[in-house]
Amino acid sequence: TMVKDKKAKKDGMPETVALETTIHMAKYLHGTTFKNRAPKAIKVVKRIANQMLKTEDVRVDVKLNKHLWSQGIKGTPGRVRVRFERRRSDDEDADTKLYCVASHVQVPSFKGLVTKVLDETEE
Repeated sequence: TMVKDKKAKKDGMPETVALETTIHMAKYLHGTTFKNRAPKAIKVVKRIANQMLKTEDVRVDVKLNKHLWSQGIKGTPGRVRVRFERRRSDDEDADTKLYCVASHVQVPSFKGLVTKVLDETEE
């Protein structure tokens, strides 16, 4: 629906935007059954992207998926640095014109990192 696009405009955030943030996975997965940890980590990434960028359609990049699964189903990394990119959909039939791509950002250390808006490309 067009309401989502208007909401994005109202928030002062352009339609297409990219942000980089750190997700503290250990916090979200605390107390989760081992066999549910990696699948839940993917759901957490999608939920956070939805909260931050207001897009229902969140696509997890292959590299991010591999990283979250890299230590097996129960050994999800404690923290992960993620880049969320909101893009305009080329698919004409789609009811929502925007979608989000979540990709992995490799960092040597998580110390002192903050959430930052990388580029605002208004088309």
